[in-house]
Parts: sequence; C-alpha cells; structure tokens
Amino acid sequence: MAVAKSEVVSVRVEPHIKAALQSAADCEMRSLANMVEVMVVSYCRAKGYPLEGVPDETLPNTNLRGSAT
Repeated sequence: MAVAKSEVVSVRVEPHIKAALQSAADCEMRSLANMVEVMVVSYCRAKGYPLEGVPDETLPNTNLRGSAT
C-alpha cells in the first residue's frame, strides 16, 4: 500500500510568534513542523472539528490546556 506524500503549507508569522512556536517545539523535543501538526490536531479535537483521515490513535492525548474532551 502506497503512503500518501505530505503536503506543504507555508505561512508567514511575526518573529515573536515563530519564536514562541520554536520554544514550544524545543520544550516538546519536536520539529517545528511536527509541533504545528500537534497543535492543529489538538485544536480540532478540542473544538470538535472533523479530522478526516486521522485515526483516533494518532497523536493521542493532544488536547489544549483547559479544554474538556
């Protein structure tokens, strides 16, 4: 079974936002790209947005602080 290639997403952010993201990634021992992925999955799960193609066991326990799920 072939694995789908990942998609490229480019975003422009203020330097202090990038620094905060890099700091969070460093604390979690993740790459910047993986930290963004974890944050998106966490946000979508907390808000109830569908994550089509993302199994429930992918990135388990990724809930934002203070969210009740």
